[in-house]
Amino acid sequence: MNIDRRHFLRTAGISLALPWLEAFAAPGMNQPARRMVCICAPLGLHPDFFFPAKAGRDYELSPHLEIVREFRDQFTVISGLEHAGMSSSFGHQASASFLTGVPGAGRPGFRNAISLDQFAASHIGAQTRFPSLALAGNGSGGLSWTRTGALIPSDDSPSRVFSRLFLEGTPAQKREQLRHLEDGRSVLDDVREQAKSISANLGSEDRHKLDEYLTSIRELEQQMVSDRNWAKKPKPTIDVPPPQDIPNAADLIGRTRLLFDLTHLALQTDSTRLVTIMLAGSTAAPPIEGVNLGHHDLSHHGKDPGKLAQLKIVEVEAMKTVRDLLAKLGGSQEGDASLLDRTTVFLGSNLGDASSHSTRNLPVFLAGGGFKHGQHLPFDPNDPPPLCNLYVSMLQRLGIEADQFGTSTGTLTGLAMV
Repeated sequence: MNIDRRHFLRTAGISLALPWLEAFAAPGMNQPARRMVCICAPLGLHPDFFFPAKAGRDYELSPHLEIVREFRDQFTVISGLEHAGMSSSFGHQASASFLTGVPGAGRPGFRNAISLDQFAASHIGAQTRFPSLALAGNGSGGLSWTRTGALIPSDDSPSRVFSRLFLEGTPAQKREQLRHLEDGRSVLDDVREQAKSISANLGSEDRHKLDEYLTSIRELEQQMVSDRNWAKKPKPTIDVPPPQDIPNAADLIGRTRLLFDLTHLALQTDSTRLVTIMLAGSTAAPPIEGVNLGHHDLSHHGKDPGKLAQLKIVEVEAMKTVRDLLAKLGGSQEGDASLLDRTTVFLGSNLGDASSHSTRNLPVFLAGGGFKHGQHLPFDPNDPPPLCNLYVSMLQRLGIEADQFGTSTGTLTGLAMV
């Protein structure tokens, strides 16, 4: 039996589009799940170590890309891009705009907007138990922002995230969870009605703010309906021991590996299809042989040869964790394809050069996801398309009918889908 994808469920005044179901597919039609992982290295990747010297498909691998040589045909490296309207005066603060593209991060009065992952979650998030996962190497900030520009807290405890993903609560805990969901629904209903009652007496600006507020309430209601349904279903069973959190905040590589392993498990079990990861950046020296300075100090090297040598060691170790994530995704089959084939892995930074706080020529590494890879795609750093053009391409690869996001002017020229 075929069901119209535009069919809606209507109950208690709430209208919900159905998630993807096998019944939607016509005979012989294949609708594979599409996924996206967005990773930010907040202290950048040194350009001389990352970017190839030559454009096109026959470029020579840079030191960092040499680490992921075996996936050469499954990734694209892109140079020259930046977010429109960004200033190097607020280089570190630009991480707030990494997935939103909103200009002016760090300036007084800055107001953010919805991030790429949350925009995608508003379209496909209901298809999984967790619409998205926001992770971080340490507790400072994150990449995910709501429609109204509020930061979604990221989780830096792999053991806690593992528990949410895979460990079942007791029957009493499940009943308590359902009760809390019902209580929250009741409160939201009351708040919505009260908010509507005062709208007639508001000016246009206040009415706009109230509309945003009511939109947020509607989204929360829809999420609570989804949470209630998922709470009644068993979590995936996996034969993997829970991870042990690493207390040492300077252990950048160890913490990253835990987050990447967790990401693989979350995607493999289809617990979520959207993950953001803010990598750690510590002022203390990481436990890596040959390194005795903090990552932040090394990234602000001032072209000091000794610091650059140590920075290269740190970044090479970080690229090894990316290689291992690609290997795990590539080794996990889903029907006639691998998870890597169906997962867009985006690694980038808010900084093109951490030493000068430059927000131009951002490092962009894009793997998997069904794009035609195997090239260095360069753009003129003096007249680049906005990075948000890449985001439109990524949204479309997820099957989302979007032709604009943030400061985009279209899709990214030269990046084609298979």
